[in-house]
Amino acid sequence: MRKKIVAGNWKMNKVFAEAETLITEIADALDEVELINTEVVLCPPSIYLEMTTDVAEEANFMVGAQNVYPEDSGAFTGEISPLMLKALKVDYCIVGHSERRKYFGESNEFLLRKVDALLKHGIRPIFCCGELLPEREAGQHFDVVKKQVEESLFHLGAEAFARIVIAYEPVWAIGTGVTASKEQAQEMHAYIRQLVAEKYNAKTAENTTILYGGSCNGKNAMELFAQPDVDGGLIGGACLKAEEFMQIVTSL
Repeated sequence: MRKKIVAGNWKMNKVFAEAETLITEIADALDEVELINTEVVLCPPSIYLEMTTDVAEEANFMVGAQNVYPEDSGAFTGEISPLMLKALKVDYCIVGHSERRKYFGESNEFLLRKVDALLKHGIRPIFCCGELLPEREAGQHFDVVKKQVEESLFHLGAEAFARIVIAYEPVWAIGTGVTASKEQAQEMHAYIRQLVAEKYNAKTAENTTILYGGSCNGKNAMELFAQPDVDGGLIGGACLKAEEFMQIVTSL
């Protein structure tokens, strides 16, 4: 049975004291619930990773980074290597978020390098894919997602691919308050699973965790997560309040 995951992407939010409070509140809340086949992943800004992994040692959540540079070390000012993340006991790392693609020009080829660098050090990539609104309106959404997945992930062998988590994030629904309908989400998730089955095999596809990202919140999480191919969520703004984040976690 494939793993269910709710991952909270804090993006560039929270000063230190606020971050400490949020981590503690989530850790305390998770102590009060029983999670069955479900992992919770907190992805704070990099300067809070050590604090988060320290708490995670005694808490019921995993830790993810928001970004990585695909070299172990070197003259790359301001970047963070997978070796550094491994030393901090980081479990996951987001790769290919639409904001990284848009604002930092990250290509499918560059994301391939990130995926390989993370897997080399035992860190699981949460690989993001999704279409822009004009691409959706032009009926190109399947082609866009197929290209992203094929060019960044399908060089992997089946054993390595089994470590990948995919997050479908329709770009037009990120931070806009507009959410893909449960039918739209299910349609794309099923399509991605079909791509995996065609590339690898049915068993690999069935075991691949595919998350939904895009204005998922406490009000709509339950109907999204009820879809047969939606295995949880990559949560943005709604993860910045412990109460709402826990509402989403307990919707799985």
